[in-house]
Amino acid sequence: MRSLHPGLRTVDVAWRAGCSVQQVRDLEADGVLPPAERTASGYRVFTEAHVRAALAHRWLAAAVGPVHAKELVRAAHRDPASGLLRLLDAAHARLDAERRELALAREAARLIAAEPIADVRPSDAMGVSELAAALGMRPSALRHWDAEGLVVPRRGAGEARRYTPADVRDARIVVQLRRAGYRIGPLRELVPQFRRAGRRDDVLAALAARDADVDARSRALLEGTAALAALLAG
Repeated sequence: MRSLHPGLRTVDVAWRAGCSVQQVRDLEADGVLPPAERTASGYRVFTEAHVRAALAHRWLAAAVGPVHAKELVRAAHRDPASGLLRLLDAAHARLDAERRELALAREAARLIAAEPIADVRPSDAMGVSELAAALGMRPSALRHWDAEGLVVPRRGAGEARRYTPADVRDARIVVQLRRAGYRIGPLRELVPQFRRAGRRDDVLAALAARDADVDARSRALLEGTAALAALLAG
């Protein structure tokens, strides 16, 4: 039965914001929702402003993660004229940078994957220091990739690492994917697929999926910004 009090119950806010009752309580405790009034018997009484704040947090969490989402909504309560705008600008800038890095990684992966590696000379192989210098990275990073099974070189005399042209190509792909934001864990599955004949398109497909994820987060940021505007308009 609906409360006779003119305000909204916790469950009303949860239903309209698409979250759980416990999340509503947690958001209030974290300062994302303004403090709710209480009835004489201690029940929370919410308003439309609480619904708008909860909706803003929901969209922003999908766009920038729950930690940054809380910062944004708190800033809307505390410092909308300056602090909120700076945080929103930074969120848009991060997504824009990720989108540009993905475009570069996709083009680099396409070009590198098309490079011929057959009929190569043994002299085309590289040592760890040579490859690190060519890639602009530390030798320790290549050793870490070796330990993680991403790019595993052959062992020469004295157990020195020697990277074949195919290994060099794989290392270049991994560099681009790491710059595009891929973590070591997902790359453990992706790189072996890339090495298999006929599976090189998996790299481009994975990058396309990451691009779609950025699109989804950009749309969520747009929705979250609109919800913040509604919250500020009161």
